[in-house]
Parts: sequence; C-alpha cells; structure tokens
Amino acid sequence: MLCILYVIAVGTMLGSVGLLVERALPATAARRWVWCLVIPISAFLPGLYRTQHNVSVFDVLGPQPVSAPAGYTVESLGVLDAAWWSSLDSYNTIINRGWLIASSLVLIWGLASALRVALALRSSRQRQTIDGVPVVVTDSLGPATVGLWRSSVLVPRWVLSLPGVQRQYVVRHEDEHRKAHDAALLFAASLLLVLMPWNLALWWQLRRLRLAVEMDCDNRVVSSLGNANAYGQLLLTVAQAASRGPRLQPALLGGVGMLEKRLTAMLAPTPLRHVQRFLVPAAAIALFFIVISMPHPISGAESAKHGAHPAPTAEVTVSQK
Repeated sequence: MLCILYVIAVGTMLGSVGLLVERALPATAARRWVWCLVIPISAFLPGLYRTQHNVSVFDVLGPQPVSAPAGYTVESLGVLDAAWWSSLDSYNTIINRGWLIASSLVLIWGLASALRVALALRSSRQRQTIDGVPVVVTDSLGPATVGLWRSSVLVPRWVLSLPGVQRQYVVRHEDEHRKAHDAALLFAASLLLVLMPWNLALWWQLRRLRLAVEMDCDNRVVSSLGNANAYGQLLLTVAQAASRGPRLQPALLGGVGMLEKRLTAMLAPTPLRHVQRFLVPAAAIALFFIVISMPHPISGAESAKHGAHPAPTAEVTVSQK
C-alpha cells in the first residue's frame, strides 16, 4: 500500500512539473517530448528509489511502544503511528489480487479494441489515394491513424464529400500522425497501464500525452497549410459528423473533452506575463528537485530487508471494558 501511494504521489508531482513546463513553452512549440520524459520517470523512479533511496516509516515516526493492560482492548491505531502503516501489509494479498484483475481487464480491453480495428480494416477493401496520401475508406471509423509498424490512415466515407480544402486538412492531419509514428508512441505509453492500472497519476499523464500529440499535430498542419480559423472550424464540423462513430487515437478529434483545449491553444493562447516567465520555470525546477529528493517509504518486512529498525510495538488507544 505504501508503494502504491508513493507511486501515485510521485506521478502527480511530476505531472504537475510537466504542466508547468508546458505552460512555459511558446504556443507553437512541440509538447509531446515533455510527457515522453515525465511518464517513464514517473514509472521507473519509484522502483529505483525502493532499493536505492528509501526510508523506514519507523525511523520517521519513531517507536512508541505501549502495552495494553489487562481488561483493556485495542480501539484504534493512529494514522501517524508507524504500526498503523505496518498493519497495511496484511492487505497485500487482497491488493495483489485486485491488481491482477485490473491488469487483466485493461489488457482484454486493449485487445478487444485492436481486434475491432483489425476487423474494420479487413472488411474495408476500398483503398484510395486522396490528396497524395494512401488511405483506407471505412463506413464509420475515423478519421484516425492505426497500426504500429505500417500505420494506415482511416477515413470514413463522409469525409470524401467534404469541400476540397477541408478534406485536405483532415487527410493531412492523419498523415502527420502517420509520419510522426504517434500510434506507436501512444501504444508504448499505454502498455504501462497494464502494469499499473491503479496508478491514477499515470492515467492523467497519458491523457496529457494524447492532448500534446494532437496539439503538436495541429501546429504542424496549420504551419503547412495556413489559416488556423478555417482549421478550427473544420474541427467543429468533424466533431458533429463523427459523434456517431467510435473514437480512436491518434485522430483528428483526439480524446473526449480535448477539442476545446486544442481550439483555445490554437486560436486564443494565453501568453505568460513578464513575472510568470520566471516564476513558472522556477516552480517547475523546485518541484522536480522535491520529487527526486523524496525517498521511498518502506515498512514491516521491507524494513528488515533494507537494514532498517525492526517494527516497534504498536501504539494503541485503549478503553476500559
């Protein structure tokens, strides 16, 4: 339990560092690299610190042995008591079983999504070249980019009826995803969810990565084809037309709830004030150093393995029978 809480805390703090770094970047700067650094650090730093940079909760909270006299019963253990944290070890079996079940569900969900896409691609025999880009025309899937080694651009039939300029924006967006291997990037990052499905901070970081991938792609498309306002209007048009079909990522619309953030960043970015240009990076650096200096807490049997003090007698609150 201590390990889970520590991993989530580290992920939340490093995610906050990522947000601050993103905030300090220019509106058109690439953002995916921020989360490509934050996510692996959040995933592997706790494991490293568990063996190389740890501290026993008994050393922090201190031993406070109290014996319950005859006729008294244990009523509660204080949260600030080291023995309370040590007692959480008794739930490890239940936690591990829940962990295994959650990982299995995430894996099954991912395999089901991949199978759905594979069946859609197999049933879609119509392949065309639109605006110089080879695409697979589907009934409802897309616009999206799928595949790891040989990515394919999926375009639903209704995109073919769009005006030429709008169709070019849609196809170019997905082609940019294909060239940048965004599908492989998101797949690799999502594998961590199979290992740590309980990590709420990781779910949040992956959502930020997906948003950063879409924002970077938006910037490249607008930089190449121009007219951010027309592109923003297209996003709204496609959102209405594609609301009936299933969502895939990476895709023109990205994830649910991301469209407003992308439009705001593209059409009405909020510049940093003069003071914020110094405070935001300083806060990011300070928070990062807090994270890397924060040791991994251990308790119970782990303390003995790492040479920490043995578990103290539990401090208890007693009441007269």
